[in-house]
Amino acid sequence: MNLSDLPRNALRYLWPKTLASQLVILLLAAIVAAQALSIWIFQDERRIALVAVARDNLLLRAVSVADLLEDTPLTLQDRVLEASSSRFAVFWLGDTPLAPEPGQSNFEQRLQGFLNAHLDRGKTAHLNIRADEKRGPRERDARNDDDLSWRAVPKHERPRNLHKILNKPEDLALSIPMSDGRWLNVATSYRPPRGAFLPLLVQLGLTALATVIIIGFAVRRVTRPLKELSVSAEKLGRGEELEPLRPSGPAEVRALTTAFNDMQNRLTRFVRDRTRMLAAISHDLRTPITSLRLRAEFIDDDENREKMIEVLEEMAAMTEATLRFARDEAHAEKAENADLGAILEALAGDQQDLGHECSVDVEEKIVLSCRPVALKRALRNLIENAIRYGDSVSITAARMANEVAIRISDKGPGIPEDRLKDVFEPFVRLEESRNEETGGIGLGLAITRSIIHAHGGTITLKNRPERGLEAEVRLPLAK
Repeated sequence: MNLSDLPRNALRYLWPKTLASQLVILLLAAIVAAQALSIWIFQDERRIALVAVARDNLLLRAVSVADLLEDTPLTLQDRVLEASSSRFAVFWLGDTPLAPEPGQSNFEQRLQGFLNAHLDRGKTAHLNIRADEKRGPRERDARNDDDLSWRAVPKHERPRNLHKILNKPEDLALSIPMSDGRWLNVATSYRPPRGAFLPLLVQLGLTALATVIIIGFAVRRVTRPLKELSVSAEKLGRGEELEPLRPSGPAEVRALTTAFNDMQNRLTRFVRDRTRMLAAISHDLRTPITSLRLRAEFIDDDENREKMIEVLEEMAAMTEATLRFARDEAHAEKAENADLGAILEALAGDQQDLGHECSVDVEEKIVLSCRPVALKRALRNLIENAIRYGDSVSITAARMANEVAIRISDKGPGIPEDRLKDVFEPFVRLEESRNEETGGIGLGLAITRSIIHAHGGTITLKNRPERGLEAEVRLPLAK
């Protein structure tokens, strides 16, 4: 096997065979792909929205803290600043502005205008947003700490916990002038929290579970009548009597079931009519054949009389065989589970009792759904033909996937390759190529093939390389 074919073969082996499983897997794949695409598309949108909300809250809080500090005694201002700070933002008062000058970009000027509108007249806020904030997280984290703007603030003016809180470069630097000449400095290194995958997995799991339940129910409603239809079609192919199926499921499946019931009714009626007609013709031929035989007895010419009687007896035998076959088909037995090994042993035992060499080799117990009497008749015909033309017979049976293979081999002269299929036609005899003795009336193999086909099986003949003929019968196993 080519190594490049291994992934393809593995995928073909793992891919489910049922319609329900395939639909569930395809829908789950579509849901996972859609969820992953949505997360990828809207991931930055969520981050931008969170950052915008955080900044708006920070700006309003800075204005409120500035107004509060104007009315707060100096001894309490440090406590106010400490209470206003958080793990993402630090407030402190100093003589040096963190943002030395107003921002120049349109976005910075818009935010500064928002702040100035809420501040007392005459106050102008300085707001700087890091230009490299638009870079990726890895690029921001890779900057040198010496570039941090809060390091430009004199050490005696920095709050003692500034370096612990701002362990990453600040995104926004804000300075609001106070009435006493100092500056209210605000530095933030706000980062939106990492996306939590557990809620996404729970959501995806619930969606997948709901999809499996809904699709499983919907597909089962479709596949259950289809499965019943498949089983009934298989039984009909084996010639079993079936009750009409009850239409169920969607409209298309109900229409298919109704069409199958109509087809079954027509086929059954057609076969019964033809079988009755065949039986009637065979029965009616018995009278004129008997009459002709009686008249042949009065022929004076001995040679012509013997030849005519011989032909009439052959015609009578053909008529009786056809009549028996038609009667058997008209009164078909019911199918039941049977042990194939026991059937073959019984047939081989009958031949051994007659002094013929017949061996049986069955690997394991094999159960078939069949009409035992009809199947015995078909196999007996094959075994008797093999003994007639090949003396000794060997019979083997082996399980193969969902069917069983029965091989009946002899050591006779075989059959010409161009006539292997002809022997199954009614009234065809090849005794001139198989044996000098007559080979019967030529209905044995035709009846055998009809019975095998009625069981949903196949029969083939082939010449063995060493010598002899092998008949192979394949029948479906009981489910």
